[in-house]
Amino acid sequence: MTTNKTACILCSRNCGLEIETDDGRFVRVRGDADHPDSRGYICQKAARLDYYQNHDDRLTRPLKRLPSGDFKPVSWDEALSDIALKLNGIRERHGGDAFALCGGAGQGNHLGVLYSQQLLAAMDSKFIYSSLAQEKTGDFWVNGRLFGKQSCHVTEGVEHADYVIFIGTNPFQAHGIPNARETLRAIKKDPNRTMVVIDPRRTETVKWADIHLQLKPGTDAFLISAILAVIVQNGWHDKEFLERHCTGFEAVEPQLLGISAQDHADRAGIRLDDVVRVAKGISLAKTASVRVDLGTQHTLHTTLNAWLEKLLYLVTGHFGRKGTNNLHTSLIPIIGNTDERRAIEGKKLRRTVHRQMMPIAGMYPPNILPDEIEQGGLRAIIVDSCNALVSWPDTAALARAFGKLELLVVVDVAMTETARVADYILPAASQFEKWEATGFNLEFPDNFFHLRHPIVSVTGDALPEAEIYTQLLERMGMIPKRFPLLEKLASLEPDFSCHTVFMTGLASTMKRRRDLSKFGASILYRTLGRQLPEGAASAAPLLPLAMQYASLYPEQVRRAGESEGFEGNSLTLGARLFRAILDKRSGLVISKHSYEEGWSLIKNRDGRIHLAIDEMIDELSALKSEQEPHQDYPFILMAGERRSYNANQIYRDPEWRKVDPQGALRMHPEDAAALGLDNGDAVLCRNETGSVESVLELDDGMLRGVASLPHGYGMSYKGSAANGPQVNRLTASAHCDPLSKTPFHKYVPVQIEKAHSH
Repeated sequence: MTTNKTACILCSRNCGLEIETDDGRFVRVRGDADHPDSRGYICQKAARLDYYQNHDDRLTRPLKRLPSGDFKPVSWDEALSDIALKLNGIRERHGGDAFALCGGAGQGNHLGVLYSQQLLAAMDSKFIYSSLAQEKTGDFWVNGRLFGKQSCHVTEGVEHADYVIFIGTNPFQAHGIPNARETLRAIKKDPNRTMVVIDPRRTETVKWADIHLQLKPGTDAFLISAILAVIVQNGWHDKEFLERHCTGFEAVEPQLLGISAQDHADRAGIRLDDVVRVAKGISLAKTASVRVDLGTQHTLHTTLNAWLEKLLYLVTGHFGRKGTNNLHTSLIPIIGNTDERRAIEGKKLRRTVHRQMMPIAGMYPPNILPDEIEQGGLRAIIVDSCNALVSWPDTAALARAFGKLELLVVVDVAMTETARVADYILPAASQFEKWEATGFNLEFPDNFFHLRHPIVSVTGDALPEAEIYTQLLERMGMIPKRFPLLEKLASLEPDFSCHTVFMTGLASTMKRRRDLSKFGASILYRTLGRQLPEGAASAAPLLPLAMQYASLYPEQVRRAGESEGFEGNSLTLGARLFRAILDKRSGLVISKHSYEEGWSLIKNRDGRIHLAIDEMIDELSALKSEQEPHQDYPFILMAGERRSYNANQIYRDPEWRKVDPQGALRMHPEDAAALGLDNGDAVLCRNETGSVESVLELDDGMLRGVASLPHGYGMSYKGSAANGPQVNRLTASAHCDPLSKTPFHKYVPVQIEKAHSH
């Protein structure tokens, strides 16, 4: 048996792990005490990672679909040559608008996206549809208006805050904060700290909270604006902070002064006294932090909610200090900046053909994908690290659209539902069989990065994404197979010049051959990558990223690397950072900022936060006259609840679940009794989009008229019937935020009834 350090891949925290392996099996999984971020913390989901690594749906060979619908194994050469020929033909006949990349960067699988996105350049396309774009586009859009770039992302200081507000998140189950359960426990035990939870359900986190505002689903905008109205109407806002750090409050203030807090609280189903209590609490707190998640980002008024929750901490001055919300840096740029206002400035942004939608943060939301296939002329799609048919809205519509493509390729570790309808299936190495990393280093003031080393051998003929996409580009004629000069320079590094000569040679090659400039990841992989220790070729693109990071934050990198001997100019400093990333099995802190330095991360030219967003002011004003949504169905379903034993689509074998094996539908006992239902009954949940079956679990923590279903179910393991509900058979593509297109997964009108046996 051997023990190796790695990291979890199940949520954005990516906690450090020690995994004991025996002949490829994960015998024991425990927290890594040497990990500088998680420090030995582990949850029950990570302890069962063998169910991700070893299961009967693993892909081991490339597969090609036959006219009969069956698959036959083929060689890598045949599969990649066929795909390259088809892609080139589609680009030549139809242009770049005919191709899209879907998924990419499955949870923790982010190095691969540096390679897959090169296909967009090869196909002259800009269309990448991602799971992140169905979750956070409203948030990214608002960040761009407030802070100057959509890539300006806010993190929380929950672990240090005196006053914590959780909105639409259940960190006891969903994590998302450092060492979640330990942090919740520490807040609960301290009489000088307060925890507020805003959630329609009495969650596990609520049991630790001091205050629970159990709002009606879809009323987040009413409740948060009521809190803001009370703050401003009582003069509790931080006038000094607003004057010093913000612009535009003079446009926002009249809107908040004009709100009837009583009316908005009533719309949310919350007593005004409780609204006032929270408004006063956050205003008077020494430090406060607001943490949100999909509960408020996947419901009515998605984009407005994002603006309002940020106003909560900005209007009260809880920003830019320890224990408050802050911006942060990032090594791998997982978020772009495609502000639609750039088009007004003459900078081109690619609109989708049918919906004419511009990207947000470089991405397009999956909601519009079926229309873009059926009416917009998309003809070829590569789905990477994503089970789109189960994870994305409107399963039936997406399946119909996929069936009309000329070419559908899936790159994944498992025979997913999406893979089963593909023309070619390409087996990727698992996240523990290759060098990998996540771009979710979202911390401040100390930022952390962990490059995971392979800890088990590759299964079958699977390949890392770096090799798959590099070979595909070579076969498409986009890059040559050899770069003799760069290979020679790489062989001399790092001792010769700390990589500076190699990078100079790379830059010269790109300048001389501009057609190669967009394929830097694969060129690095084929040259520098071959010289990296222990087969770390896939990690080669981290060198220019580390150099860029060190050039942006040299003093902060030096502070982090004092014990590592980081020194030199920005180029050599970045190279030394890169080598440390390669070497540190438990990861390392890559930069240390002061809180005062964090203000430099604002990208507005005046260095201030621009509070006034015309579109959001208009939407806030419209709340006064907004009618409650008319429902043709008696229940509101909150789809995609996070529970003890669900984890997106990363676990396929249902045996991993110790509880809730069928993904129960939760509803209030009185609602169940009115329908003649009892605990454990088979129930049918349906609407005009589709239907799913589940079993009933009575939960008095639910509001009347509300039900919930988990995500991460509905997979056909080993070709069996789907295990649990495919919740996206109920979510309609058109049921989404008008600006960001973020789906309303937490507000799905449904009918619930007893299921009849077939």
